[in-house]
Amino acid sequence: MNQVYFRFYAELNDFLPTERRNFGFVHTLDKNPSVKDSIEALGVPHTEIDLILVNGESVDFAYLLQDGSRISVYPVFEAIDITPLLRVRPQPLREICFILDVHLGKLANYLRLFGFDTWYRNDYEDAELAQISSSEKRILLTRDMGLLKRSLVTYGYFLRETNPKRQLREILRRFDLFRLISPFRRCINCNGSVHSVDKADIREQVQADTLQYYERFSRCDDCGKIYWQGSHYKKMQAFVEEVME
Repeated sequence: MNQVYFRFYAELNDFLPTERRNFGFVHTLDKNPSVKDSIEALGVPHTEIDLILVNGESVDFAYLLQDGSRISVYPVFEAIDITPLLRVRPQPLREICFILDVHLGKLANYLRLFGFDTWYRNDYEDAELAQISSSEKRILLTRDMGLLKRSLVTYGYFLRETNPKRQLREILRRFDLFRLISPFRRCINCNGSVHSVDKADIREQVQADTLQYYERFSRCDDCGKIYWQGSHYKKMQAFVEEVME
């Protein structure tokens, strides 16, 4: 049996038992597994990791651990550009877009409200989520660590919060999205793009009293849902302003 020395940094400690948080510890190996398999066996999803150093050298997930290795594991660096050191994943995504598991419907609505491309269905199977995340280069958001450990998933994040509003703020902070907020440009219903539409063009789709009291309307390009600035819009606008502040 081989022994190695692990040290996890910052929020990666969220996944470890209390006695292993913020300390180096010895871990016993069976043969010479990959560093990815060893890390996930300890409970940390590979999608949370940006940098792995083994004996001071940056390695990829396939690196095979040897007896006596010292492994330092780091989360995403938000304030420091470590691109020249990265070995564990491809280049950063050009555009931020998401796919959410079946338990995050409310969060999906909030992300769409704030203008972010967000795929969600309440009947996705885990295998579908992993496949879509991989093929469409979408960040998979979930509270299911087993889902994030699937080999197909390159971009993913484990939500610490359980309340949808706090989850929204967590995502905006984690991926530094405040400057990209563009509310009311996506359909909350289906994620399609929403554009202004002439009042005359939707006369047959909206009740007469709504047409009488409102002048500005928008319509989803995909599902055809009609939006106008009624009392519900004002509540959503207040919520957007509160979060942005």
